[in-house]
This record gives sequence, structure tokens and C-alpha cells, in this order.
Amino acid sequence: MDIKQITAINQVDSKAWNTLAGEGYPFLRHEFLSALEDSGCVSAKTGWQPMHLLVFENSELIAGMPLYLKSHSRGEFVFDHQWVYAYEQYGRNYFPKWLTAIPFTPCQGLRMAVGEKIKQEHVIGALFDFVKASAEKNDIASWHCLFPAGEQLNLLRQHGLLVREGVQFQWFNKGYATFDDFLSTFSASKRKMLKRERRKVAEQGIEMIRLSGKTLTEHQWQVFYDFYRMTYLKHGMSPYLNLDFFLLCAQSMGDRILVVFAVQDGAYVGASLSFIGNDTLYGRYWGCRDEFSMLHFESCYYQGLDYCIENSLQRFDSGAQGEHKIARGFEPVTTYSVHWFQDDRFGKAIEQFLSREKTAVQRYKDDAADYLPFKK
Repeated sequence: MDIKQITAINQVDSKAWNTLAGEGYPFLRHEFLSALEDSGCVSAKTGWQPMHLLVFENSELIAGMPLYLKSHSRGEFVFDHQWVYAYEQYGRNYFPKWLTAIPFTPCQGLRMAVGEKIKQEHVIGALFDFVKASAEKNDIASWHCLFPAGEQLNLLRQHGLLVREGVQFQWFNKGYATFDDFLSTFSASKRKMLKRERRKVAEQGIEMIRLSGKTLTEHQWQVFYDFYRMTYLKHGMSPYLNLDFFLLCAQSMGDRILVVFAVQDGAYVGASLSFIGNDTLYGRYWGCRDEFSMLHFESCYYQGLDYCIENSLQRFDSGAQGEHKIARGFEPVTTYSVHWFQDDRFGKAIEQFLSREKTAVQRYKDDAADYLPFKK
């Protein structure tokens, strides 16, 4: 196996990459990663220097892994600020660090694009060895892989990596025929609450419109972006993504995008955006002009649930955080990240921290499950 490092995803053929990445998980697709880079949202200037790895066997591309040289920890959704402080107190530089993740996207999924006939354990072992050797050669303190899932997560565990657990809230389709069918699994009080919330939106004269990303006009994309941007500005932050990113995604993967607009008196007042996988809807962005009662829940959750039920999608991953999702039928699930530190002593200290944290995370997950709205 030969491993080559590239500094832009466009340095690899899109068809070759997508053949390995598959159709199911939209964020590992070449068009998504290239939209991040071509729009300038991901670059050395923004602290996300692309350094992707390609694996060849007999000159044939058999695998690829997104890799970034990070100079900060923003946009990752696995928070290591305490580690940064401890490492610097230890007299070392935490940054730069190696990161394998989908920028700004806390959604579980594949982290390596590997050919169907290739043994993943061999590829993952070779990639990890390359990352370690490169880190030692270039004085990079650590490597982090965020939100891996399935077989790749299990194989990463076998390399002695430190595993960190977290909790998100996701919805699972248990063969529901309609939204009311889903509500029939709730206790009476919780069922009334959700019906009241949906009714409240309609009573404000708000109509919800679902559109495919490939049908939006440039004006509609500008409207959506203004809402998205407002969400950040309200919290005194700058958005991670720019309008060009969304326009590029619309051009290359618009059929994988669901946009929900809220309309009142003929004017757009809010919007949400989700990406569509083979069996999962990924809720990602939202914003509104003014504050409307229950509009966030309708735009970000209930419209997505309707879509999943109507299109037989099995899961709704609505992103990080949000305990308010529990009462609306989103179940706590464990998420994972894996970590390697060049300094063994610091790695041992982190391992002890993670052991304690895991106990607290499991307790939180169990407690959260007690608040699910389903009939006992």
C-alpha cells in the first residue's frame, strides 16, 4: 500500500472518491467536501488546512480519509478545551493537531472511504501508522477522529486509541404510517403537548413549505442564508458557512437537500435545512426573522419527522445537543470520538479523565431516557 497526501479534495477525481464513499452518507461525498473548500469555509486561513490521505494499491485508489491540520478547536462539537489548557500547563503546544472529521458536522458516519472489496482493518491500520509517523516527524501532538460509527469505530478501538463518549438525541422510525401513528405511542399528556405545539404554528397564520434544494432559486437561497446567519449573530458569533457553500451544494447535490420555509402573509419568516441520506435525515441549519411560538420545533423537528415517515427513512439525526428533543420522541444515543497523543504520559492522564467522564455520560444518558414521552 502507498499513501499519498493531498492539500485539496479536488486533487482526487470525484468519481473515484465517491465510488469509495458510497451513496448513503452525504457528508463524505466529494461534492460536500469540495463545497467546503471551494467556498473558502475550510482552508488554512480558517484554521482547517486540508491534508487528506489517499491509499493506493498497484496504482489503484482503494481508500481515502479526510484529514485536517487544525490550529484551533472550533467547529468540531467534541470539546477539548480542558485538554488544551492542561497540555499547555504541561509545557507543550496542543496545536497544531491532526483531525479526521467532517467540518462543522457532528453527525455519525464513515470517516474513511474504503472500497467494498478491501479489508478495512488493513487500510485503517496503514492510515493510523501514517498519521502517527507524520505527527512525530512534524511535531504534531495528537490525532482526533470525531463521530466515527459502525465497523470503522470498532476497528479504531483495536489500535488502542482513547475512546470518548457523548450523547445526542435521535429519532427512530418504528414503522410509523403517519405522524399521528407516531403520536399514538406517547402518553396522553405528551401527545396533547405536541398537537398543541403544531396547532400553535398554524394559529399564527404560518404555512410550512418543503422544497428540494435543487429547485430553490438564488433569491430563496439568499433568504435562507440570511436566516441561518441570524442564528449566529443573535449569539454574537460569525457563521461557519457562507452563501457560496450553500450555492455549491445546491448545484452538486441539491437532490440531497431538504429546505423547509415558514411563510406568513406571503413573506418568508424562517427556514431550516436538512441533508438526505439513504436511510437517514440529517437536520443541520435553522434560522428565523422574528420569534414565533413553536416555530423552531415545527421547522426543525416536526417537518423532518413528517418527511421521514412519508419517505420511509429510518432515522432522524437532528444534530448536537438539545435536551428539549427528548419530550418530542428523540432518544438518547451514544456518540464516539477516538484520540491519540504522541506523549504517552499525557495520554494516560486523558485516559483516566475519559474513564471518569464515561460514567457520568452513561448516567446522563440513562436519566435522559426516563423523560421520553412514550407510554410505559
